[in-house]
Amino acid sequence: MTVADKKTLIEVKHLKEYFDISTGMFRTKPLKAVDDVSFSIKKGETLGLVGESGCGKTTVGRTLLHLYKPTGGEIWYDGKQIKTKRDIKEFRKKATMVFQDPYSSLNPRMTVSDIIGEPLDVHKLVSNKKERMERILELMDYVGLNSEHAARYAHEFSGGQRQRIGIARSLAVNPDFIVCDEPVSALDVSIQAQVINMFDELQEKLGLTYLFIAHDLLVVRHISDRIAVMYLGKMVELADADEIYNRPLHPYSQSLLSAVPVPDPKVARANKRIVLTGDIPSPLNAPSGCPFRTRCRYATDKCAECMPEFNEVSKGHFVACHRVAEIN
Repeated sequence: MTVADKKTLIEVKHLKEYFDISTGMFRTKPLKAVDDVSFSIKKGETLGLVGESGCGKTTVGRTLLHLYKPTGGEIWYDGKQIKTKRDIKEFRKKATMVFQDPYSSLNPRMTVSDIIGEPLDVHKLVSNKKERMERILELMDYVGLNSEHAARYAHEFSGGQRQRIGIARSLAVNPDFIVCDEPVSALDVSIQAQVINMFDELQEKLGLTYLFIAHDLLVVRHISDRIAVMYLGKMVELADADEIYNRPLHPYSQSLLSAVPVPDPKVARANKRIVLTGDIPSPLNAPSGCPFRTRCRYATDKCAECMPEFNEVSKGHFVACHRVAEIN
């Protein structure tokens, strides 16, 4: 069975996350970190989420798990909408997160066994200490840690080992869905490859579904079935991984992909780098209409008037651009 034939596990509809920012004298202004984002993820699939720093990728992941209360929109898991506190509690038994920074996401006062075992205690998933320890050692084995590591503290480990501890913790509740928030960006390149391969192996072994957030496009291509591109809180393109690499349609996606290093010098010289002018606008004062128009070489008056709809231009390929048919 291919991913396309599998049932939808996660569905996000018109998700919004606004933060009130003080502008002085008891006045606030909404910072639209995530503004009307919709997507779905099928069971066993990996959806890669990419974009510049500050575009709202991490906020999507955190809001999806209700670490932030959504300002608007709907989140559905396995055909059921997540609304009440009870829904959220049950959802967190099936959905977990691997955080970006392996240094700050682990409690320095807890041993490895207590860090990995904490979700088991919170959700009361084990009945005695023996069962708890057996489960902890099983999880450590999944991520390539030795049993003698269990009694040690997080500061005694390298960055790669700490991230493995974080991954083991995320697996403790036997989840179906994991939000991976830039899980390799803080690691050395050689360690990144090991961790990415481990994510692949765990997905195959445990039937996991991932939302994989990253800014490294080569990493995302390696692990993702489909890729979504975000810019300033909006989703601008969504397609199969190969499709988006071989035929990016949105001007922003084209610019991002032109910057990906190519190992072949001849191909690299032939590639034309699309350099964007100007800086990314502040989400506090986002441009009217299409948020990308201030840096887009194809922008017209219409782009300033209204936000383009997120339309399916070919099977499974969605783009938000008024001029997508003209420029491709």
